[in-house]
Order: sequence, then structure tokens, then C-alpha cells
Amino acid sequence: MTNQVEENQINSRAFRQVMGLFATGVTVVTTTLHGEIYGMTANSVTSVSLDPLLVLICVQKEATWGEKLRQTSGFTINILAEDRADLSNYFAGLWPAEASAPDFEFEPWLSGGRLRGALGGVACEIDQFIEGGDHWIVMGRVVDLYRADSPANPLLFYGGQYHRLGS
Repeated sequence: MTNQVEENQINSRAFRQVMGLFATGVTVVTTTLHGEIYGMTANSVTSVSLDPLLVLICVQKEATWGEKLRQTSGFTINILAEDRADLSNYFAGLWPAEASAPDFEFEPWLSGGRLRGALGGVACEIDQFIEGGDHWIVMGRVVDLYRADSPANPLLFYGGQYHRLGS
């Protein structure tokens, strides 16, 4: 017997629950506007093409960060290590207002700040904004890559929670 979602139950919540079964990495995507670095947590990040090198990120149209991105020419994808759930929460706007920000530092980089301690980084020039319902699909042309010298495991997101790789 299958456990199908009934047609009348297909809604955004049911969709999120099912899509949450797809494990993803967690990133902080940054952009620089007027000398300030802005970031947002994103797990809707996908490599698109090897020739040319293209990636995409998805940004809610109503997000303040998306409006900032539309005023810039590029962004950086910072891949978080498994011990940086605090940064994911902070840049997702889930950090308690009364709490101090977690420790982090940006290194200036081509199209946005590169988070010190990130596993990897992908610097991109914006290629195009594509309509995608309530989100923008932002295509980026890769202009530089960074890979940390020290091996570490990535932060994973599955079923609405953070996870770590098993052995």
C-alpha cells in the first residue's frame, strides 16, 4: 500500500514536507552593495552547467535580500561546515533578537563576502533572473572557486532539521 498525499491535501505545507525528504547542503549566499556585505541562508542551490560553468540559487521575491541582489552584479555561495548551524540560523533570520550574533568574519572576495571557515565558495556574476512563482531563480556564471585546505564535513538539512554525515 502506498502512502500518497490526497489531492485535496496538496498545498504548500505538504509540498515542503515532501521536498524536505530531499537532503541538501546548507549555504550562506552573500552579495556586496555599497560596500556592505549582506547574506542569506539558502539550500536551494544547484549546479547547472559545466560549459559554461553555471549555478542557480532561489530567492523569495519578497525577501529584502533579493532586492539587494537585484542591485548588484554578483553573489558568492559559501558552503557551511557541519558545526555552523548557528550561521545558518543567523542568516535565515532565526537568531534571537536579544542574542549576540555568532562569531563570523567575511573575507572580501569578487562578488560577495567569503565566509572565513567555509568549506568552499563559488563566486558568480549574475547571468539572469528568471520568474519562478513566488521566487526568483537567479542564474550565476562562475568566476572563481575556493576550497578549504582542511577537510571537514558539510552541514546538511533534511526533514526540517540539521544533520551531520554518518560514518
